[in-house]
Amino acid sequence: MKRLNQIKDLQKLIKLTGDRAKLDAKANETYIVYKTAEGQIVKEYNDGHVIPVAEQNTPHA
Repeated sequence: MKRLNQIKDLQKLIKLTGDRAKLDAKANETYIVYKTAEGQIVKEYNDGHVIPVAEQNTPHA
């Protein structure tokens, strides 16, 4: 039962983090970036507009 509670707590934290990111993006007039269930990376703007991010072969620094 303890493991189930930890999973639920983690899911809640993930949701709250996403909600906070959306609020910050709205306040700063920017967007959030996330990976969809299909594996596509997208930018989501404050107005709900979602734009796929073009794949890049450049490694992150």
